[in-house]
Amino acid sequence: MSASTPQFKVFSGTNSRYLAEKICKSLNTPLGIMNIEHFADGEFAVSYEESIRGQYIYLIQSTFPNSDNLMELLLMIDAAKRASAYKIIAVIPYFGWARQDRKDKPRVSIGAKLIADLLSVAGVDRVITMDLHADQIQGFFDVPVDHLYASRIFVPYIESLKLDNLVIASPDVGGSKRAGTYSRFLDVPMVLCHKTREKANVVGEMRIIGDVEGKDVIIVDDMVDTAGTLCMAADLMMSNGAKSVRAIVTHGVMSGKASERIMNSALTEIAFTDSIPFDCNKCSKVKVLSCADTFADTIERVQAHRSISEQYIIR
Repeated sequence: MSASTPQFKVFSGTNSRYLAEKICKSLNTPLGIMNIEHFADGEFAVSYEESIRGQYIYLIQSTFPNSDNLMELLLMIDAAKRASAYKIIAVIPYFGWARQDRKDKPRVSIGAKLIADLLSVAGVDRVITMDLHADQIQGFFDVPVDHLYASRIFVPYIESLKLDNLVIASPDVGGSKRAGTYSRFLDVPMVLCHKTREKANVVGEMRIIGDVEGKDVIIVDDMVDTAGTLCMAADLMMSNGAKSVRAIVTHGVMSGKASERIMNSALTEIAFTDSIPFDCNKCSKVKVLSCADTFADTIERVQAHRSISEQYIIR
């Protein structure tokens, strides 16, 4: 950082501290001191234990389950605003509720828009996030959104595998744009999985559109929750003659029996970022790649008023 760069401090919510510490190490700055006091009924209160008056404040917190992570972030923003911070930037590696981005049936909430409104009302000035479930969620905010792409992390990983018969796959039609960008950049074919759902997290039927025989397949997706779709796709591709199947997924939510499903599936390996904490001892097929340097670089660019898009490999 140059001498003319405005002062900034980085703080973290409880469950994203592991990532905040990595980001601060990359930035060569200490993690700010903050206290979260819990009461007997489950309520909690946030307080900053150092002055933040007139400074840029970066609050690192993924809003993965449970809802306490979101509530912590809202209170952190409110406390920073009341402590006269100059700018409050929410760094949300994993933006929860992003699957609720539209009315896909009557009388349902649009959770992503509600969360965007809550953050704005709390007093956030900017949001930095990565691989939203749908790009249009950026438009739900009335403040600037820096939308990062995990391709900067995953492309070098894919290239390091040195696969001769590489094919990029999308586990559903909705992810075809994301898979298509990898396919074009790497100059390899792409295949799609067409699925129908019986209900949320339950896949009814799936079929492959494209040729995977004798190919090394890499499935690309933004998140893995129960891993039902991903494992079904991997098993189906192997039964259709694929040589191997791997997956790269930005956010490893890994709910319920996801680890068990992946261990019992045809997947050779699954790689995801550390936007959400995961214990690799739960599943030996999981490889975690850190996104800390990506967020640290973005913070530096925001502070220096430099372009964010320069760091993108593919979008």
